[in-house]
Amino acid sequence: MLRIEKYTEAAEAGLFVRTAGGADVSGPVAEIVADVRARGDAALRDYSRRFDGADWETVEIPRDEWDAAADAVAPETMAMMARARDNLEAFHRCQVRSGFTVAPRDGVVLGQLVLPLERVGLYIPGGTAAYPSSVLMNAVPAKLAGVAELIMCTPATGGRVNPAVLAAARLAGVDRVFRVGGAQAVAAMAYGTESVPAVDKIVGPGNAYVAEAKRQVFGRVAIDMIAGPSEILVVADGGSDARVVAADLLSQAEHDALATAVLVTDSRVLAHAVAAEVERQLALLPREAIARRSVEDRGRILVADSLEQAVEIANRLAPEHLELMVERPFDLLPKVRNAGSVFLGRSCPEALGDYYAGPNHTLPTLGTARFSSPLGVDDFVKRSSFTYYTPAALAAAAGDVAAFARLEGLEAHARSALARFEGGREA
Repeated sequence: MLRIEKYTEAAEAGLFVRTAGGADVSGPVAEIVADVRARGDAALRDYSRRFDGADWETVEIPRDEWDAAADAVAPETMAMMARARDNLEAFHRCQVRSGFTVAPRDGVVLGQLVLPLERVGLYIPGGTAAYPSSVLMNAVPAKLAGVAELIMCTPATGGRVNPAVLAAARLAGVDRVFRVGGAQAVAAMAYGTESVPAVDKIVGPGNAYVAEAKRQVFGRVAIDMIAGPSEILVVADGGSDARVVAADLLSQAEHDALATAVLVTDSRVLAHAVAAEVERQLALLPREAIARRSVEDRGRILVADSLEQAVEIANRLAPEHLELMVERPFDLLPKVRNAGSVFLGRSCPEALGDYYAGPNHTLPTLGTARFSSPLGVDDFVKRSSFTYYTPAALAAAAGDVAAFARLEGLEAHARSALARFEGGREA
């Protein structure tokens, strides 16, 4: 049963606290990464046979094979995914930005270039579940950013890559697909093999081995984030439908036994109704065992004094997903400071964000919404500044530059600023 508590700081303190939740896989992952670096495609082939039951001749899926698999996807499924892609493109296109040049003044020109990454690697799971939505969420902003080449790695479980994943890759503009998964795929994208090109950044979800591999190759390449289990916090008033609130809580609880689903409400009547409804709906879920463990171990209902206090609780917890299921959600929105993605009103289930609405579903977890953001176009670009001074402008600034350099004890810096002028070498 979902536990109900009157809000206290002590009750809040136990929420969204994570434990390792499993064996340390850093050692095995380090061995896989080293093996792929040393043996390249041969190591990938061995791991694919061992872990995926796949025995391929070429790790890259030829385009005709890829197209044939995508063409086998039902037309209605393709149309649905295309609508989701279009929504994503419309939202993320608003994030695209160009560089700037500061208005020239006194012989000085300053500015910034916004440059796309050249090659990005996308990892998509393909074991017990396949996620075409993750293909769209990662690929669409990358292509809008101008990434020159987007490659995708996904395991060929039992020798077969999920056709919906391949169809989503084609819809989103992925350039090349490789049938390899796990930590070995991350290593291949980080260091390159005979067939898999090395990338500048690796994005996409995965299991503990994939997450650890991303952690280990960070620095060699950039990564999006190390994501934790899914989180949802629903702020609901007494006018909310308990059946709907329960359904939204369970939509995240079914992800993982370590997921966290929390309701904060100002209505004790709603709190008890939701607890009963969660219990009723749990019995109807195909993933009941997973969702039940999540609810019983990590779920909670907190009864707050007001909706304003409920939002303050949300700000301290910084949830991945925040639903404001209240009569006037836009009144509360300005009070939100920490959340990965916010869903407003009674007709906005978090599942809209997972698949369809347009904002990205790759979100900060583990309270990192306090300082990080959803995946977006900015994750696929880098910035370079540029500076131009005329001789006269440098002459006006050189004395200050030299003085600052000498303040820090760096005489060569000072002389470099003065060397272009007569007597500067000895100044």
